[in-house]
Amino acid sequence: MGKYRRAVVAEEAEVGIVLLCTDLRLSRLRLSCGFLALALLVSSPAGAWDHWGGDAGGTRFSPIDQIKPGNVDNLVPAWNFHTGDLSTRPPQVMARTKFEVTPLFVENSLVLCTPFNEVIALDPGTGKQKWRFDPKISLGQQPANRYNCRGVTYWVDAQAAEGAACRTRIFTGTNDARLIALDAKTGQPCPGFGEGGEVKVDPGEPLRWPGEFQLTSAPVVSRGVVVVGSSISDNGRVDAPRGTVHAFDARSGQPRWNWDPLVHDGVEAGAANVWAPMSVDDKLGLVFLPTSSPSPDFYGGKRPGNNDYANSVVALRAETGERVWSFQTVHHDVWDYDLPAQPTLARIDTGNGLRDAVIQPTKQGFLFVLDEHTGQPIWPVEERPVPQGGAEGEKLSPTQPFPTHVPALMTQRISPDDAFGLIPFRDRAVCREILGAARNDGLYTPPSTQGTIIYPMTGGGVNWGSAAFDPVHQIVYANTTYAAHIVKLIPAADAVNLKRPRGGDLGMQRGAPFAMTRTVAVGLSGALCTPPPWGELVAVDLKAGKILWHTSVGTSEDAAPLGVAFRTGTPLFSGVLVTAGGLVFTGALDAYLRAFDARSGAELWQGRLPVPGVANPMTYQWKGEQYVLIAAGGHSEAGATIGDSVVAFRLAREGEAPSLWSRTVDRPGGRFRAKMAAATAVLVLLILAGWSWRRKVKRRSGRTA
Repeated sequence: MGKYRRAVVAEEAEVGIVLLCTDLRLSRLRLSCGFLALALLVSSPAGAWDHWGGDAGGTRFSPIDQIKPGNVDNLVPAWNFHTGDLSTRPPQVMARTKFEVTPLFVENSLVLCTPFNEVIALDPGTGKQKWRFDPKISLGQQPANRYNCRGVTYWVDAQAAEGAACRTRIFTGTNDARLIALDAKTGQPCPGFGEGGEVKVDPGEPLRWPGEFQLTSAPVVSRGVVVVGSSISDNGRVDAPRGTVHAFDARSGQPRWNWDPLVHDGVEAGAANVWAPMSVDDKLGLVFLPTSSPSPDFYGGKRPGNNDYANSVVALRAETGERVWSFQTVHHDVWDYDLPAQPTLARIDTGNGLRDAVIQPTKQGFLFVLDEHTGQPIWPVEERPVPQGGAEGEKLSPTQPFPTHVPALMTQRISPDDAFGLIPFRDRAVCREILGAARNDGLYTPPSTQGTIIYPMTGGGVNWGSAAFDPVHQIVYANTTYAAHIVKLIPAADAVNLKRPRGGDLGMQRGAPFAMTRTVAVGLSGALCTPPPWGELVAVDLKAGKILWHTSVGTSEDAAPLGVAFRTGTPLFSGVLVTAGGLVFTGALDAYLRAFDARSGAELWQGRLPVPGVANPMTYQWKGEQYVLIAAGGHSEAGATIGDSVVAFRLAREGEAPSLWSRTVDRPGGRFRAKMAAATAVLVLLILAGWSWRRKVKRRSGRTA
């Protein structure tokens, strides 16, 4: 039996025992069964973090359980690696970066990519660099979606001899649309792949500028075929580059197949690309794509119909590109409600037996749960009427799909009465005015020349960080963002001299009768008009179809004056890690990695980072110790401070302990309290000094008299 098949059999046995445990009513037997299931999980190859999402199905679950709720507060920094970008790249270039990478733990190394597509291997215990590869991308290309690389892909060529060069490979895409193959042990390009270890991914048509088309998410590999999506500039033109998915032979780099997510009969549009991470099931030979919206995002008059296969979960045969099934989550999208998250593959207990499922989170805050083999919803999905009356020339879908078993992860409507104001009186009044002036008929209100509230905003809901799934307890965990966009259509004739709104987007949508502006609804203070919390972690019991808990994530510390840490939550674009130790880890827009109790949602620990970690955390075990790691490089689009760190934590060793500083100052609000204490001490000293000086003056005056 081959290595892969052994892993599959082990995984099937694990999941079967786990789900049997959940059905047992005798608590003692269930407890023993649970321990057996966890033991199997820990000993399984599934414990390796050898895919971007932890495993090929993107569960972001680790069976490592050394760190638990009872000892998580004993975590200490293990090491901090700097990529060197801050010291070697111009500030104006760094201001266009997003450090969203999740490293892999493979070949006894941590392998990651930087926003400039440098691939680096680190020692897992010390964080010291082992090798580095630089593809030397141009810094003058102005990538539409910033300089970004979410991760790399690891593949073992079972046909190659043990010890042969490039038997184990790292695949990475670049911002200038190259697919590169490297030897996983040395970082050297694989000479037999394409030309000198790389192939160029063809955008299919001339680009308006370098950077209109780029590769940002990690490729996937199945059955000797490497598959890549693309990230394409939004709202520039109707005839945007097509969102073609490209597949190449993983050994030679020769093209294998292409697949366009958009049916072009009677449709004038491009894109519908796959910019988010994909998943694979090697056993079935399927690759699962989360497709995006056709171009442009906010006007569909030139692309009539539902635009099938756009805004869809699509299963393709990895070897041929043949479409096996698809399920559309939004019909005729004019809200930029594309699928931003990796489809999560899991075996779930539906209450009527075990099913192989695809769990697809959305920007709207929905969870669609589909049969992996057929694409049919496991629980009913209803077509419900949605607001109509689109812009001139628009023909909207009269209905949209709504899941019924699993409730929405968040609220999906905002009104002027909900307006929040950080500055008393005036700020809330401004927010009420902003929300009240826009068209607002609830979810799926079409864009308009009046201005329309898009809530949840086009950044989510759930975003590229995706969801995590605990197979033992059958619980889904996801980060959600509560913010509203105001999208306004501008007649093309009036948009000739239009300037980009402050803090917003301007899309000319050339070829359409309307341009568009998009701004986040904020008050005079710059705070969101939507009421806090602005970011929440949510836990969902899939079988029961209920929300178990919500908890806010993040504070205002890194944005507010003096570092005041109001527990407002922050917008959350990145995802979560769940472990068999009963913990959920995530970052936020303040500079902390956090740990939450997976059962209750209670926040148990915060680890200070140099800058915010807007990336997915991961975990690994090295020489008997569990480490938790996150890339901390900030996020230019979100306004977070830019950095270039990768930070790892582990439990304190014998003779070690978390420092007093880390337990006091390096906690949310700790710096504000320290500043206030210092200011108070200075004020007291000044008062004492003044009092002492006055006494001396009086004494001298008395002697003189």
